[in-house]
Amino acid sequence: MVDLYGHANLLREALEVIETMSLAPNVIIWGSLMAACQIHGEIELGEFAAKQVLELEPDHDGALVFLSNIYAKERRWEDVGMVRKIMKNRGISKQRGCSRIELQNEVHEFLMADGSHKQADQIYEKLNEVVSEVKRVGYTPNTCNVLVDIEEEEKKEAILWHSEKLALSFGLLGAKKGTCIRIVKNLRICEDCHNFMKLASKVYDREIIVRDRTRFHHYKHGYCSCKDYW
Repeated sequence: MVDLYGHANLLREALEVIETMSLAPNVIIWGSLMAACQIHGEIELGEFAAKQVLELEPDHDGALVFLSNIYAKERRWEDVGMVRKIMKNRGISKQRGCSRIELQNEVHEFLMADGSHKQADQIYEKLNEVVSEVKRVGYTPNTCNVLVDIEEEEKKEAILWHSEKLALSFGLLGAKKGTCIRIVKNLRICEDCHNFMKLASKVYDREIIVRDRTRFHHYKHGYCSCKDYW
């Protein structure tokens, strides 16, 4: 029920279910509410849910990363520093984003702002083209997903260099026209990349499948199979 209410953005109702349970809620239940708050941008309740997770499991890396991220979005840099200090003291690190794509029986791996690929120049040239094309149909970089204290223009640049965007650009370069592009991401795809993939599927008339840490995303004609809930 908590997950269903969260899916429908009925977060207060989800909290009410938790508070009226006959058994004490566990990490999974509080984590479900926390994830729903992340999707729907509910900062206050999300912070509360994350703290409940940490009460039950103090070294829960997902809850600590979630708190760090929401504090960064709110520009609460002192709180960000506090959470990251806790993570450092406990030996918990945020996993670096990585995207993989298979082309001609070879797996290619990309990190954020990766310049190590032998076709890096062509990939970034293609990325610039894709960015220009998706901007024509309404794309605007969502810098809310850049959770570091840098200038706005730097944030726009950083968001465009996410690993899945590089993998997509490589796929568009090398895959046969009309074939489905399949990408595997080790973390949850961010809101900006999710919107980027939807628009790219429309502009290039390509099916794009991204398997992130949460689920499969099947992009086609500007829409995603997750219906923007993941």
